[in-house]
Amino acid sequence: MSTLTERTEVASGYRAGRTLPVRVELLRQLKRRRTLVMFGILAVLPFVLVAAFAIGGEPDGRGDRITLMDTATASGANFAAVNLFVSAGFLLVIPVALFCGDTVASEAGWSSLRYLLAAPVPRVRLLWSKLVVGLGLSLAAMVLLPVVALAVGTAAYGWGPLQIPTGGSLGTGTAAQRLLIVVVYVFVSQLVTAGLAFWLSTRTDAPLGAVGGAVGLTIVGNVLDAVTALGDWRHFLPAHWQFAWADAVQPRPEWSGMIQGAAVSVTYALVLFALAFRGFTRRDIVS
Repeated sequence: MSTLTERTEVASGYRAGRTLPVRVELLRQLKRRRTLVMFGILAVLPFVLVAAFAIGGEPDGRGDRITLMDTATASGANFAAVNLFVSAGFLLVIPVALFCGDTVASEAGWSSLRYLLAAPVPRVRLLWSKLVVGLGLSLAAMVLLPVVALAVGTAAYGWGPLQIPTGGSLGTGTAAQRLLIVVVYVFVSQLVTAGLAFWLSTRTDAPLGAVGGAVGLTIVGNVLDAVTALGDWRHFLPAHWQFAWADAVQPRPEWSGMIQGAAVSVTYALVLFALAFRGFTRRDIVS
Protein backbone atom coordinates (compact mmCIF):
# COMPACT_ATOMS: atom_id res chain seq x y z
CA MET A 1 0.00 0.00 0.00
CA SER A 2 1.35 3.38 -0.91
CA THR A 3 0.59 6.68 0.66
CA LEU A 4 0.07 9.78 -1.48
CA THR A 5 1.73 12.79 0.07
CA GLU A 6 0.81 16.27 -1.15
CA ARG A 7 3.83 18.49 -1.47
CA THR A 8 4.38 22.00 -2.63
CA GLU A 9 7.34 22.26 -4.96
CA VAL A 10 9.45 25.38 -4.51
CA ALA A 11 12.35 26.26 -6.78
CA SER A 12 15.73 26.00 -5.17
CA GLY A 13 16.91 29.35 -3.85
CA TYR A 14 13.50 31.00 -4.17
CA ARG A 15 12.74 33.55 -1.45
CA ALA A 16 9.53 35.53 -1.68
CA GLY A 17 11.11 38.44 0.20
CA ARG A 18 13.85 38.78 -2.41
CA THR A 19 11.57 39.12 -5.42
CA LEU A 20 11.32 42.51 -7.14
CA PRO A 21 13.83 44.30 -4.87
CA VAL A 22 13.22 48.00 -4.32
CA ARG A 23 16.50 48.86 -6.08
CA VAL A 24 15.38 46.99 -9.21
CA GLU A 25 12.01 48.74 -9.26
CA LEU A 26 13.73 52.08 -8.62
CA LEU A 27 16.06 51.60 -11.60
CA ARG A 28 13.10 50.65 -13.78
CA GLN A 29 11.20 53.78 -12.85
CA LEU A 30 14.21 56.09 -13.12
CA LYS A 31 14.77 54.97 -16.71
CA ARG A 32 11.23 55.85 -17.75
CA ARG A 33 10.77 58.97 -19.85
CA ARG A 34 7.97 60.38 -17.68
CA THR A 35 10.30 60.36 -14.65
CA LEU A 36 13.00 62.29 -16.48
CA VAL A 37 10.50 64.76 -17.95
CA MET A 38 8.90 65.42 -14.56
CA PHE A 39 12.24 66.04 -12.87
CA GLY A 40 13.24 68.25 -15.79
CA ILE A 41 10.13 70.42 -15.43
CA LEU A 42 10.74 70.92 -11.71
CA ALA A 43 14.40 71.76 -12.30
CA VAL A 44 13.50 74.34 -14.97
CA LEU A 45 10.86 76.17 -12.88
CA PRO A 46 13.36 78.26 -10.84
CA PHE A 47 14.99 79.48 -14.07
CA VAL A 48 11.57 80.43 -15.42
CA LEU A 49 10.81 82.48 -12.30
CA VAL A 50 14.20 84.22 -12.44
CA ALA A 51 13.53 85.12 -16.07
CA ALA A 52 10.05 86.37 -15.16
CA PHE A 53 11.45 88.65 -12.45
CA ALA A 54 14.16 89.88 -14.82
CA ILE A 55 11.59 90.74 -17.51
CA GLY A 56 8.81 92.06 -15.30
CA GLY A 57 10.92 93.65 -12.60
CA GLU A 58 11.31 92.72 -8.97
CA PRO A 59 8.10 92.17 -7.02
CA ASP A 60 7.07 94.84 -4.56
CA GLY A 61 4.51 95.14 -1.82
CA ARG A 62 0.92 96.07 -2.53
CA GLY A 63 0.25 99.01 -0.30
CA ASP A 64 1.05 98.25 3.31
CA ARG A 65 0.77 94.49 2.82
CA ILE A 66 3.92 92.51 2.02
CA THR A 67 3.61 88.84 1.06
CA LEU A 68 6.18 86.08 0.69
CA MET A 69 6.14 86.63 -3.07
CA ASP A 70 7.19 90.25 -2.55
CA THR A 71 10.41 89.06 -0.85
CA ALA A 72 11.32 86.56 -3.59
CA THR A 73 14.43 88.43 -4.70
CA ALA A 74 15.71 89.27 -1.22
CA SER A 75 17.97 86.21 -1.07
CA GLY A 76 18.42 82.69 -2.33
CA ALA A 77 16.53 81.38 0.71
CA ASN A 78 13.57 83.63 -0.03
CA PHE A 79 13.58 82.53 -3.66
CA ALA A 80 13.53 78.85 -2.59
CA ALA A 81 10.60 79.53 -0.23
CA VAL A 82 8.67 81.28 -3.01
CA ASN A 83 9.22 78.33 -5.35
CA LEU A 84 7.69 76.04 -2.75
CA PHE A 85 4.82 78.48 -2.21
CA VAL A 86 3.85 78.68 -5.89
CA SER A 87 4.25 74.92 -6.40
CA ALA A 88 2.74 73.32 -3.30
CA GLY A 89 -0.86 74.00 -4.26
CA PHE A 90 -0.86 72.23 -7.64
CA LEU A 91 2.46 71.64 -9.40
CA LEU A 92 3.84 69.28 -6.74
CA VAL A 93 0.56 67.36 -6.81
CA ILE A 94 1.35 66.17 -10.34
CA PRO A 95 4.58 64.23 -9.67
CA VAL A 96 3.01 62.58 -6.62
CA ALA A 97 -0.03 61.51 -8.62
CA LEU A 98 2.18 60.44 -11.53
CA PHE A 99 4.72 58.39 -9.58
CA CYS A 100 2.12 56.70 -7.36
CA GLY A 101 -0.75 56.42 -9.85
CA ASP A 102 1.13 55.23 -12.91
CA THR A 103 3.13 52.52 -11.21
CA VAL A 104 0.68 49.57 -11.05
CA ALA A 105 -1.76 50.67 -13.74
CA SER A 106 1.02 50.98 -16.32
CA GLU A 107 2.04 47.36 -15.72
CA ALA A 108 -1.57 46.33 -16.29
CA GLY A 109 -1.77 48.51 -19.39
CA TRP A 110 1.35 46.84 -20.81
CA SER A 111 -0.12 43.40 -19.93
CA SER A 112 3.01 42.68 -17.90
CA LEU A 113 1.40 42.63 -14.47
CA ARG A 114 0.31 39.00 -14.67
CA TYR A 115 3.80 37.97 -15.76
CA LEU A 116 5.32 39.70 -12.74
CA LEU A 117 2.95 37.83 -10.47
CA ALA A 118 3.70 34.57 -12.27
CA ALA A 119 7.46 35.05 -11.74
CA PRO A 120 6.31 34.55 -8.94
CA VAL A 121 6.30 37.89 -7.14
CA PRO A 122 3.86 37.92 -4.17
CA ARG A 123 1.19 40.57 -4.56
CA VAL A 124 1.97 42.29 -1.29
CA ARG A 125 5.67 42.34 -2.17
CA LEU A 126 4.93 43.83 -5.60
CA LEU A 127 2.72 46.57 -4.16
CA TRP A 128 5.18 47.33 -1.36
CA SER A 129 8.10 47.76 -3.78
CA LYS A 130 6.08 49.99 -6.08
CA LEU A 131 4.69 52.09 -3.23
CA VAL A 132 8.13 52.66 -1.66
CA VAL A 133 9.59 53.69 -5.02
CA GLY A 134 6.60 55.91 -5.84
CA LEU A 135 6.84 57.73 -2.52
CA GLY A 136 10.63 57.93 -2.81
CA LEU A 137 10.46 59.56 -6.24
CA SER A 138 7.77 61.94 -4.98
CA LEU A 139 10.00 63.00 -2.10
CA ALA A 140 12.95 63.37 -4.47
CA ALA A 141 10.88 65.68 -6.66
CA MET A 142 10.00 67.85 -3.67
CA VAL A 143 13.63 68.03 -2.59
CA LEU A 144 14.86 68.76 -6.11
CA LEU A 145 12.77 71.91 -6.52
CA PRO A 146 13.97 73.89 -3.46
CA VAL A 147 17.58 72.68 -3.89
CA VAL A 148 17.71 73.93 -7.48
CA ALA A 149 15.81 77.08 -6.49
CA LEU A 150 18.27 77.77 -3.66
CA ALA A 151 21.23 77.40 -6.02
CA VAL A 152 19.64 79.51 -8.75
CA GLY A 153 18.37 82.12 -6.29
CA THR A 154 21.76 82.42 -4.60
CA ALA A 155 23.46 82.92 -7.97
CA ALA A 156 20.89 85.53 -8.99
CA TYR A 157 20.17 87.36 -5.72
CA GLY A 158 22.98 86.40 -3.38
CA TRP A 159 23.32 84.35 -0.22
CA GLY A 160 21.61 85.85 2.79
CA PRO A 161 19.06 85.38 5.56
CA LEU A 162 15.43 84.54 4.92
CA GLN A 163 13.48 87.79 5.06
CA ILE A 164 10.09 87.32 6.72
CA PRO A 165 7.20 89.34 5.21
CA THR A 166 5.84 90.23 8.64
CA GLY A 167 9.22 91.59 9.73
CA GLY A 168 12.53 90.21 10.88
CA SER A 169 14.66 87.52 9.31
CA LEU A 170 16.05 84.05 9.87
CA GLY A 171 19.77 83.34 9.70
CA THR A 172 20.99 81.10 6.91
CA GLY A 173 21.41 78.06 9.17
CA THR A 174 17.98 78.47 10.74
CA ALA A 175 16.43 79.19 7.34
CA ALA A 176 17.86 75.94 5.92
CA GLN A 177 16.40 73.96 8.82
CA ARG A 178 13.00 75.61 8.42
CA LEU A 179 12.96 74.98 4.67
CA LEU A 180 13.73 71.32 5.36
CA ILE A 181 10.74 71.21 7.72
CA VAL A 182 8.62 72.81 5.01
CA VAL A 183 9.65 70.16 2.47
CA VAL A 184 8.85 67.35 4.91
CA TYR A 185 5.46 68.87 5.71
CA VAL A 186 4.59 69.38 2.03
CA PHE A 187 5.47 65.73 1.42
CA VAL A 188 3.29 64.58 4.31
CA SER A 189 0.42 66.77 3.15
CA GLN A 190 0.63 65.18 -0.31
CA LEU A 191 0.28 61.65 1.08
CA VAL A 192 -3.47 61.90 0.49
CA THR A 193 -2.88 62.42 -3.22
CA ALA A 194 -0.38 59.55 -3.15
CA GLY A 195 -2.94 57.31 -1.47
CA LEU A 196 -5.67 58.24 -3.95
CA ALA A 197 -3.38 57.68 -6.93
CA PHE A 198 -2.06 54.36 -5.62
CA TRP A 199 -5.51 53.05 -4.78
CA LEU A 200 -6.86 54.02 -8.21
CA SER A 201 -3.78 52.47 -9.82
CA THR A 202 -4.77 49.10 -8.35
CA ARG A 203 -8.35 49.48 -9.60
CA THR A 204 -7.79 50.36 -13.26
CA ASP A 205 -5.65 49.35 -16.21
CA ALA A 206 -5.50 52.95 -17.47
CA PRO A 207 -2.59 54.94 -15.97
CA LEU A 208 -4.10 58.23 -17.13
CA GLY A 209 -7.29 57.40 -15.25
CA ALA A 210 -5.41 56.80 -12.00
CA VAL A 211 -3.23 59.90 -12.32
CA GLY A 212 -6.03 62.14 -13.58
CA GLY A 213 -8.46 60.83 -10.98
CA ALA A 214 -6.07 61.60 -8.13
CA VAL A 215 -5.36 65.10 -9.45
CA GLY A 216 -9.06 65.71 -10.04
CA LEU A 217 -10.08 64.62 -6.55
CA THR A 218 -7.32 66.79 -5.07
CA ILE A 219 -8.71 69.78 -6.98
CA VAL A 220 -12.20 68.96 -5.70
CA GLY A 221 -10.81 69.05 -2.17
CA ASN A 222 -9.33 72.50 -2.81
CA VAL A 223 -12.67 73.72 -4.15
CA LEU A 224 -14.56 72.40 -1.15
CA ASP A 225 -12.10 74.09 1.19
CA ALA A 226 -12.96 77.39 -0.47
CA VAL A 227 -16.65 76.92 0.44
CA THR A 228 -16.78 78.84 3.70
CA ALA A 229 -20.36 77.66 4.29
CA LEU A 230 -18.92 74.29 5.30
CA GLY A 231 -17.54 75.92 8.43
CA ASP A 232 -15.55 73.62 10.71
CA TRP A 233 -16.15 70.66 8.39
CA ARG A 234 -13.30 72.06 6.28
CA HIS A 235 -10.90 71.09 9.05
CA PHE A 236 -11.35 67.48 7.94
CA LEU A 237 -10.16 68.32 4.44
CA PRO A 238 -6.42 67.87 3.80
CA ALA A 239 -6.52 70.89 1.48
CA HIS A 240 -7.44 73.10 4.42
CA TRP A 241 -3.97 72.59 5.92
CA GLN A 242 -1.81 72.55 2.79
CA PHE A 243 -0.24 75.95 3.50
CA ALA A 244 0.10 75.46 7.26
CA TRP A 245 3.86 75.19 6.60
CA ALA A 246 3.95 79.00 6.39
CA ASP A 247 3.87 78.96 10.20
CA ALA A 248 7.33 77.36 10.14
CA VAL A 249 8.97 80.36 8.46
CA GLN A 250 8.23 82.74 11.31
CA PRO A 251 10.55 84.04 14.07
CA ARG A 252 8.55 81.88 16.47
CA PRO A 253 7.15 78.91 14.54
CA GLU A 254 3.65 77.72 15.29
CA TRP A 255 3.29 73.93 15.08
CA SER A 256 -0.38 73.32 15.85
CA GLY A 257 -1.61 73.82 12.28
CA MET A 258 1.04 71.52 10.83
CA ILE A 259 0.35 68.85 13.45
CA GLN A 260 -3.36 68.89 12.64
CA GLY A 261 -2.70 68.89 8.92
CA ALA A 262 -0.23 66.02 9.16
CA ALA A 263 -2.65 63.99 11.28
CA VAL A 264 -5.49 64.45 8.78
CA SER A 265 -3.27 63.64 5.81
CA VAL A 266 -1.68 60.54 7.34
CA THR A 267 -5.07 59.20 8.45
CA TYR A 268 -6.57 59.48 4.96
CA ALA A 269 -3.42 58.05 3.39
CA LEU A 270 -3.29 55.00 5.65
CA VAL A 271 -6.92 54.18 4.85
CA LEU A 272 -6.33 54.53 1.11
CA PHE A 273 -3.13 52.46 1.18
CA ALA A 274 -4.94 49.75 3.16
CA LEU A 275 -7.77 49.72 0.61
CA ALA A 276 -5.23 49.42 -2.20
CA PHE A 277 -3.51 46.40 -0.63
CA ARG A 278 -6.79 44.75 0.38
CA GLY A 279 -8.37 45.17 -3.05
CA PHE A 280 -5.30 44.13 -5.04
CA THR A 281 -4.73 40.92 -3.08
CA ARG A 282 -8.32 39.85 -3.87
CA ARG A 283 -8.47 41.03 -7.46
CA ASP A 284 -8.36 38.73 -10.48
CA ILE A 285 -5.36 39.84 -12.55
CA VAL A 286 -6.02 39.33 -16.25
CA SER A 287 -3.82 42.08 -17.67
